[in-house]
Amino acid sequence: MGKFKAAAVQMRSGREPGRNVVDFEALVREAAGKGAHYVQTPEMTGAIIRDKADRAAAFAVEGKDAVVAAARRLAGDLGIYLHVGSTGILREDGKIANRAYLFAPDGSLAARYDKIHMFDVDLDNGESWRESATYEAGSEAAVADIGVARLGFGICYDVRFPQLFRAEALAGAEVLTAPAAFTRQTGQAHWHVLQRARAIENGAFMVSAAQGGLHEDGRETFGHSLIVDPWGRILAEADHDEPGVIVAEIDTALSAQARRKIPNLRNAREFGVANVAAPPALRGAAS
Repeated sequence: MGKFKAAAVQMRSGREPGRNVVDFEALVREAAGKGAHYVQTPEMTGAIIRDKADRAAAFAVEGKDAVVAAARRLAGDLGIYLHVGSTGILREDGKIANRAYLFAPDGSLAARYDKIHMFDVDLDNGESWRESATYEAGSEAAVADIGVARLGFGICYDVRFPQLFRAEALAGAEVLTAPAAFTRQTGQAHWHVLQRARAIENGAFMVSAAQGGLHEDGRETFGHSLIVDPWGRILAEADHDEPGVIVAEIDTALSAQARRKIPNLRNAREFGVANVAAPPALRGAAS
C-alpha cells in the first residue's frame, strides 16, 4: 500500500504514571522529529508496578487515564499514528485490562486491543509471573488500517502464539506488532528469534517496542526494541536496554513480494492429527 517511517520507542517505565507520561511524550516527539508516520511505545507504557494493591491504585478508567489523554493529544499535535503498546486500564466492570491503543493523526481513537495471552509462567532461578491474577484477558484480535498499511496487534507474550499473527496476516495485515516488557531471562533466550519467526512465517514486518533495564519495582526487562522486515532481516534495533528511539522505513511492497515468493498463507491446508500408539510388542520396552 505504501512506504512510511515507523518508530519504536524504548522505555524504562517506573511506578509513577505522571513521570512516565513525561518520558513518553519526550520520546514520541523525538520519534516524530525523525520523520516517523507511525510511532509505537512498549507494553505497560503508563506504569510497571509489581505490588498488586499499588498497581490497582495507579490505574484509571480510559476516560481519566493520563497516557490515553497524552497519546490522543500528541497524535493530533504531531499528525502521526501513535500506538500505545499497552497500558493498564480499569474496566467498567472493575477488572483491569492490559490494553493497546492506536490514535490517528487527527487525535481520534482508531483501535483498541486487549492482550489475549496471559503471562503465567515459572522460569529458572525462582522467577515466576501470574499475569492472570491481575489482568482480564482479551478475546478478540484486531487489524487496523493506517492508510499506508494494515496493522495487526499483539502484546508481549502474544508473540509466542503464532496463530494470532497468522489470523491477522490472513486478514490483510502487512505490519505485525508485539510491544513488550520481556523479562531479561526470556529476552536473552528468545526475543530475536520469536520476532524474526513471526515476520518470516507471515511475510510481514514486525515492529516491537520494548521496556528495558532495571525498573523501580525490581524487575529487569530486556530492551532490544526491533523492526524486522518480511524476509526476517533486522532493519533497526536498540542494541541495549536504555530508553531511546529506533526508526526504519516500511515498504509494504516487500510484504507482497515475500508472500509471492513463498505463498505459505495461501498454501496452508487443514489437517488432523493421528495419535499412534506403540506396537504391543514394544510397549514397556523403554521402561
